[in-house]
Amino acid sequence: MCQLNSFHQHSKVFYKPIEAAIRWSDLTRFEHEIIEALGTKNRPSSHDFPRWPILYLNTELIFDALFNGDLPYGRRGITCADSQLLSDPALTIRHVDLRSWMSQYYPDQRPAFLFDDFERQLHPAINIDVVQVLLAEREAWRARCATCSLDFEELESKHLALRKEHDSLTARLQPDAIGRRAETTYLHIIGALLHLMLGESPSGRRYSTFMSQDAIISALIAHHSGLMGITERTLHAKFAEAKRRMPPPPA
Repeated sequence: MCQLNSFHQHSKVFYKPIEAAIRWSDLTRFEHEIIEALGTKNRPSSHDFPRWPILYLNTELIFDALFNGDLPYGRRGITCADSQLLSDPALTIRHVDLRSWMSQYYPDQRPAFLFDDFERQLHPAINIDVVQVLLAEREAWRARCATCSLDFEELESKHLALRKEHDSLTARLQPDAIGRRAETTYLHIIGALLHLMLGESPSGRRYSTFMSQDAIISALIAHHSGLMGITERTLHAKFAEAKRRMPPPPA
């Protein structure tokens, strides 16, 4: 319902049918002239105002609604369903009833004396009730979004904590990685030991009793098979890599 404090300057609590038609036709600046020309008649004929055919049409639409019971009416602002009033000069239509009738039957018509600026800008299929429902739904979604944001922040915090814990546990389970320089050093040592264990002194005496690389690998597996990396495959691979890393013997 339109409140009094939102009334247009030409709005009234109730109207005579011709007053409503004048406002609907946007002819308020000629209102005094029109009413004076009508005299005691409460509705114009089709020939009374040829320069304003819209005035006759809108007046007929209003009376059509009155005659068919679509629009409540009364006398001097008091609603009374007395058909004899339809020819009474004191016949009136309340503002709220006229506004409701126009919203229902002519939703594309939103004259300023019945609807405020906001309502007039709305699509005809949307009324103020629909807007209020949409606003309520928007507030509900806004509140839900705020709650979801808080839940997301909490879950994100928990996720970061779990990720740190996971990284810490992973670091504990993984063997310490060695750098490239340290790996080269170890391979040089392994290669030098292999060369020594399988080599001879200048006098032709062998430095060890191992006659081949396979013998060394077999002895390592026999004595240290429980250690990480002490497997035939790994030892062959590491020994081969160590040999490749060794510099060539001096000429």
